[in-house]
Amino acid sequence: MKHSKLNNGMKAFLVPVEGTQATTVLVMAKVGSRYETPELNGASHFIEHMMFKGSTTLPTPAHVSRALDAIGAEFNAYTSKEYTGYYIKSDAMHAPFAIKTLYDMNFDSLYQEEEMDRERRVIIEEINMYEDSPTRHIDELLERVMFRGSSLGWDIAGTPATMRVMDRTSVMAFRDQHYTPERMAIAVAGMIPENVEELLNQTFGRVESNKISDGYGAFEGFASHAVPPMEMQQKATEQVHVGLGFPGLSYADKRSDAMRLLSTMLGGNMSSRLFMNVREKGGLAYRINCYHSAYEDTGITAILSGLDKTRLSEAMDRIFEEIKDLTDNGPTDEEMDRTKAYLRGRILLSIEDSSERAEWYARQALFNEAVPSPEERIEALQKVTKEQVQQLAKEIFDRSKMTMSYIGPETDPDAIRATLPS
Repeated sequence: MKHSKLNNGMKAFLVPVEGTQATTVLVMAKVGSRYETPELNGASHFIEHMMFKGSTTLPTPAHVSRALDAIGAEFNAYTSKEYTGYYIKSDAMHAPFAIKTLYDMNFDSLYQEEEMDRERRVIIEEINMYEDSPTRHIDELLERVMFRGSSLGWDIAGTPATMRVMDRTSVMAFRDQHYTPERMAIAVAGMIPENVEELLNQTFGRVESNKISDGYGAFEGFASHAVPPMEMQQKATEQVHVGLGFPGLSYADKRSDAMRLLSTMLGGNMSSRLFMNVREKGGLAYRINCYHSAYEDTGITAILSGLDKTRLSEAMDRIFEEIKDLTDNGPTDEEMDRTKAYLRGRILLSIEDSSERAEWYARQALFNEAVPSPEERIEALQKVTKEQVQQLAKEIFDRSKMTMSYIGPETDPDAIRATLPS
């Protein structure tokens, strides 16, 4: 892997992958829903959609898709709360075209009013689709209550109301404010063309710097509560969906490797504690998992489940039984070894794909000065002790800072809270 900077200071990574004829070009910007204003909630996601709606070189959505389909490319984009990414994966011989096309999409898109109005309707339907999907929406509700009072609690896609009114001038000003060299990173992974650095400097290296403040507000921290705050959606479902939220860690926290082990052994795979106890032994759920999401200055540890609505108390007992055992006794030696081996395998399998390897470097570069390689991350995971995992569990699973989300037929939050063990 070669890490360098383009002529304008934009971070660039060249990541060769042996045994492939494919090249992935990935561009990432440090922008997402947390950087927005209330009036522009959803702008980052809107911009992502508009990148595929035509540029000066490829003026219509049909031109964009046909040009990429003509070379058999895979292409897509995604928006999170803190970053947005765009990638094209193609035969290595087409890497120059992929670089030029991504540059045009990011800095020369047309944002035609007609296309913007059409895409507003598409995004509103996307919002409706997520709200109709309990397995997706339960997560959004949990972060909404977990980060109440902060833009971190806002939905990435915005709301139908904001999507209907945000205008072209405001959206493009928001783009220009955040799509700047100091807030972006680019990675080229797979078979690396010999002249790739020259190609990157001729395109992305020409983007001018912009020192305008991004308006970012730090999260003020998690408050303590006598009863857990809850966000609910009343819905006539056969299954109830419950989210439990606890504080998490930021990107830069030195305990992130212990956090990855903790969340994985609790609910990160099919041999995890929650999967075995709640689903396999209890027959109470089809889906139950634990995940950790890091942000720049905080994080969230979430347990999400779709449960038998007639046995909710039993499910809560089993969930907190496993949490208590981890905090009181810590993980076993066998559990530590098994989880480390699992994570090692997942990392190695994922980086066989050039697009995954490109994202590994680009995303970390947006938030950290030092960017560890996958191999260095595996080495760090091996050094985590079970005492470190137990200590982190004691800190994370603080019931006074827990929040909840719920989707199901119940309308009384106290009836849901009553299913929690004392």
